[in-house]
Amino acid sequence: MAVRLERIRNIGIIAHIDAGKTTLTERILYYTGKIHRMGEVHEGAAQMDWMPEEQERGITISSAVTTCYWQGHEIHIIDTPGHVDFTIEVERSLRVLDGAVGVFCAVGGVEPQSETVWHQADKYRVPKVAFVNKMDRLGADFTKVLQEMRDKLAANPLVITFPYGAEDRFQGVVDVIAQRLILWDEASQGEKFTYHPLPDELIAEARDYREALLETLADIDDSIMEKYLAEEEITEAEIHQAIRRATLGLKGVPVFAGAALKNKGVQPLIDGIVRYLPSPLDVPPVEGLNPKTGELESRPPKEGGPLAALAFKVQMFEGRKMVYVRIYSGRLEVGKAVLNVGKGLKEKVARIFRVHANKRERLEEAGPGAIVAVMGLKGTATGDTLADPEHPILLEPIETYEPVISIAVEPKTRADEEKVHQVLSRVAEEDPTFRVRFDEETGQTIVSGMGELHLEVILQRIKREYHLPINVGRPQVVYRETITRPAEATEVFDRDIAGVRQKVEATLAIAPLPRGAGRQIRIEPPLAEELPEALRQELEETLYQSLEAGVAGYPVWDIEIRLKRLFFAETAGNLAIKAAITAALKQALEAAGPVLLEPIMALEILTPGEFMGDIIGDLTARGGKVETIEARGPVQVIRAEAPLSRLFGYSTTLRSASQGRATFTMRFSHYDIVEEQPGH
Repeated sequence: MAVRLERIRNIGIIAHIDAGKTTLTERILYYTGKIHRMGEVHEGAAQMDWMPEEQERGITISSAVTTCYWQGHEIHIIDTPGHVDFTIEVERSLRVLDGAVGVFCAVGGVEPQSETVWHQADKYRVPKVAFVNKMDRLGADFTKVLQEMRDKLAANPLVITFPYGAEDRFQGVVDVIAQRLILWDEASQGEKFTYHPLPDELIAEARDYREALLETLADIDDSIMEKYLAEEEITEAEIHQAIRRATLGLKGVPVFAGAALKNKGVQPLIDGIVRYLPSPLDVPPVEGLNPKTGELESRPPKEGGPLAALAFKVQMFEGRKMVYVRIYSGRLEVGKAVLNVGKGLKEKVARIFRVHANKRERLEEAGPGAIVAVMGLKGTATGDTLADPEHPILLEPIETYEPVISIAVEPKTRADEEKVHQVLSRVAEEDPTFRVRFDEETGQTIVSGMGELHLEVILQRIKREYHLPINVGRPQVVYRETITRPAEATEVFDRDIAGVRQKVEATLAIAPLPRGAGRQIRIEPPLAEELPEALRQELEETLYQSLEAGVAGYPVWDIEIRLKRLFFAETAGNLAIKAAITAALKQALEAAGPVLLEPIMALEILTPGEFMGDIIGDLTARGGKVETIEARGPVQVIRAEAPLSRLFGYSTTLRSASQGRATFTMRFSHYDIVEEQPGH
């Protein structure tokens, strides 16, 4: 058992869109013998990108999981999307991984989405190795990428292989530790490779890299430092062990060079995954709350221990629900009941599968460290904990992001109405950042998501998978409201209802909070002590609900509410009390200078210098603010912020302004006051 766990690697491949991540995954699967023909992303045939939308767009949307084997180790790879609209998929994958491979383009370096994902991985303390891909491309610069890793990611790169040649002269890589050259045989699609002594022109560079590696290790590893200072020989095994300790301790990142598309440099990376990234035994035991006692408990990865597992993805497969689960301790067995701890629901495991992209292999049981797909869990959603009914534990749920863009959708025919609602709620179950609501006022169904691409992909899928034609409205921004000054209001509710006098007088004060502070509701003393606990909770709940629709009908944020006084006749019921505080809040909001807030997006635009003037002019016209401009080789990097409401269709504008040569990424930054308030 211990041997098996030691030899498991749960890893994710994380990167910026187009850094070559899916191609690298394909190569890893090919060389580990899992697939017999490599698919190319640009041919729309990659194994991991199995949704038709992904093959059309050449981007990875839903994290497929697959298992492969290398040198007696079992590697589970979760392929994560690199597009910012799918950030939830990445967050979700990082929760269940033990290690990650960061892929960087040797030309583009550390791009914005790589930064976001890298920082997300740091948040979950995930050890990482890095692969500098596309060394064969024009403008490839290995040392520049190392410097950007230091500057932008605050990473400490440990170079394990460096490139021999670059651009069209890229031939192979140099193994820094063993001081040898590795060349690949192109006829075997890079499956065969050979070791060679270093050519004269590489000896000095290889020695410098090795010296730099030992110096860095000596700074962070005592056993290496002692030998290094005493000028004793340090063996290859000792170097590998020190690199592993540095990686697991988040003190260093092993770096490998290569060109996945040209089949070069991949096998040393797979060696590095096995050699340096953690097994489930190397990461701290997962922690969670015991729902019975409220105490914090941990679950080490023991097969004999009680079951603790996290559902990290839900997918519909041929109309049936499939839940992807990471098992931390205990065993999951077919036919056995498990407890969905957060929902207090017992579920029966009908089938367990080991998954390879969209192919599946049935299992009877799975133990710690396994990442499997399970059928039969009808009530389980993303972020739910599954545990042994006798030993419940609640693992922290996966964070979800608030959607920033909405679109109205409706079926093409009335007959499809019921079906469309069913399908939308099914998709919302799969993806926590996709929300569905019915707007009472307009009678429309509104769907919300993380960006235009996110909603476009989902709506395309509905048309294709469920053969449902739907009409789609124009994208709308998800606005919020806030207040600009303090206010106080008193409401007297005095009515006879069914012959009983209901008299309530409520006074509350509201004040603005800094942007992004959320909502704070306080019942002031002595009132807080006088009210029964159940009523107090009910009143707080009522105030929270009232904030969902402010003066203009949008949710109110960045506000503090203080319930100061509350007098009510003994005959007054809870409904009358709630009506009084709701009306007092409405009055106070109207008096507090309500304003609309809109989502502001952070943009990073990469453009050749000659188009910069037009692009900046267009951004300014859209109410954008340019924050920095820096040269990155032949391109200029413009960082700016702009309101989302003015960015619809921006990719088309940017393409035509730059003859298709500029690219951009954007992510949600914060909410801020709308410049031109309606009605002003």
